Amino acid sequence: MADTVLYEVSDGLATITLNRPEAMNALNIETKVALRDAVQAAAGDDAVRAVLLTAAGERAFCVGQDLKEHIGLLVSDRETGSGQTMSTVREHYNPIVTALTSMSKPVVAGVNGVAAGAGFGFALAADYRVVADTAAFNTSFAGVALTADSGISWTLPRVVGPGRAADLLLFPRSIKAQEAYELGIANRVVPAGELHEEAAKVARALAEGPTVAYGAIKEAMAFGLSHSLEETLEKEDDLQTRAGSSEDHAIAVQAFVNKEKPKYLGR
Repeated sequence: MADTVLYEVSDGLATITLNRPEAMNALNIETKVALRDAVQAAAGDDAVRAVLLTAAGERAFCVGQDLKEHIGLLVSDRETGSGQTMSTVREHYNPIVTALTSMSKPVVAGVNGVAAGAGFGFALAADYRVVADTAAFNTSFAGVALTADSGISWTLPRVVGPGRAADLLLFPRSIKAQEAYELGIANRVVPAGELHEEAAKVARALAEGPTVAYGAIKEAMAFGLSHSLEETLEKEDDLQTRAGSSEDHAIAVQAFVNKEKPKYLGR
């Protein structure tokens, strides 16, 4: 895996760190491939019970596409007629977002700075966002004559509502941390110097929790957003049966009876 993305698994927690701080963690091809591979590895590893997606440096979480590389690719496309530049959505962004949203384990985004374009999309694809008080979000796409990608046309309206999403997509602007919290984009805002510690703390707590239940909660919410109440009730029945059959549920019930703190196994 390229050193533009760092990947570490420790005690059930996979930490994925975008590592191009000198470029504000912009997404060149090398970084996109490495991020895709890291997220998919975490999704497929049964030893991973939670994921922390964060970034190196203080200025940026991820400013989206590396436009310097992008310009060169556009020129090459015009010269060769290959039309390969925009295939990055299909080859990189879509698999990354799919893995983040569909994995049966919680994902925490530790947003340490600016999250723009696809960087904003990746943060929204996480289940929980811990945000530095110096961070900001920007859709950015319309500002460079592009439409939304990285799942943001699906996630943003569900977080802030269709009206606000249209405003933020059509008229890109910087959304400061406090406003992001008020809009529901940020779940928790912390002092910048405490961001990495607090995000790791949240992710670690989830990694030590009832993984089957967390996966079921994640699946239930995604299902309920696009199905009727009747269908969702049936889905809840199926998922509750799964969670109720887990070892962690038995552990939790016994701990409750014994007035002890449960020690979950993640199965």
